[in-house]
Amino acid sequence: MVLYVSYPSWISPYVIGGLPVRWYSVMYIVAFALAYLLFRHQERRDGVFSMDSSATQDLFFWGIVGLLLGARIGSCLFYSDASYYLTHPWMMFWPFQDGRFVGLPGMSYHGGVIGLVLSVCIHCRVKRLPFLAVADYLAAAIPIGYAFGRLGNFLNGELYGRVTTVPFGMVFPAAPSFSTTHEWVRNIADAIGMEYVYGDYLNLPRHPSQLYEMLGEGVLLFLILFFLVRPLKYRRRLPDGTVMASYFIGYGMIRFIIEYFRQPDADIGYVIAWGRESSNIAVFQSLLNISKGQIYCLLMIIAGISMLIALHIMRNRNDKREIAKTKGRAR
Repeated sequence: MVLYVSYPSWISPYVIGGLPVRWYSVMYIVAFALAYLLFRHQERRDGVFSMDSSATQDLFFWGIVGLLLGARIGSCLFYSDASYYLTHPWMMFWPFQDGRFVGLPGMSYHGGVIGLVLSVCIHCRVKRLPFLAVADYLAAAIPIGYAFGRLGNFLNGELYGRVTTVPFGMVFPAAPSFSTTHEWVRNIADAIGMEYVYGDYLNLPRHPSQLYEMLGEGVLLFLILFFLVRPLKYRRRLPDGTVMASYFIGYGMIRFIIEYFRQPDADIGYVIAWGRESSNIAVFQSLLNISKGQIYCLLMIIAGISMLIALHIMRNRNDKREIAKTKGRAR
């Protein structure tokens, strides 16, 4: 009995055959468009600050520029040879390798977040817009766009997860194969009913972690922020910045969990390897084996919690000042 799924053969990473346009790029455009429409919907409905379509387009333009720059720089500094790129910064945006055009192959989500926050903060300061209120609207809209980005990864057949024996494990054509001379490879192949001859190289099924992230960090987080945290903010008059802080915490927690199903980069492996058999990153071995992505997620969670505490303290101080002013007028 076969207990795995083959990646659909009719899916191609290219939107149109013969043209170098991949689904991930198209889904990025869809993500930005959805985030824009949701932002405009919130702004028109609530009227917290006044922004016409031109001002919103300017905000999104600079936000996207900051996101892309941050994502590329973050990929080079967080996941590659940082010392090389710090001494050769122009190579971060050099699209050729060994005489071939390769584009900009690496993007870091966490770097993109930093770039987006800095860009929006600077833009709001220049345009005299309330940064925290704007950030809350963006945070409520971003996850549903992110879901389409991860769908693009799936359609590209990239960023697949670890090897697994679950019946919905999927064989991705571009995933590396493993030799059946390894006992663990034979054990998995036997468990899922995959036939082989000793010495063969097998492309084993993996977790479709792109879809896990699409549903978890995308759809689920969107539902929580847009229909729970955001309305709660207005009902209880929570301070601006609450939704953004909740986004950091929610994304960090969900991504941290899903990272256990996603294979770390082969050239990095685990940052913390306290669990058993940490040398084999292709399969899950222990909760104590922590990837670099999980470290960044923990930092996001800490940043979100710290932000909520800071907002709470600032709100209490402002309330005390208002009470003191009211008492002063009464006298």
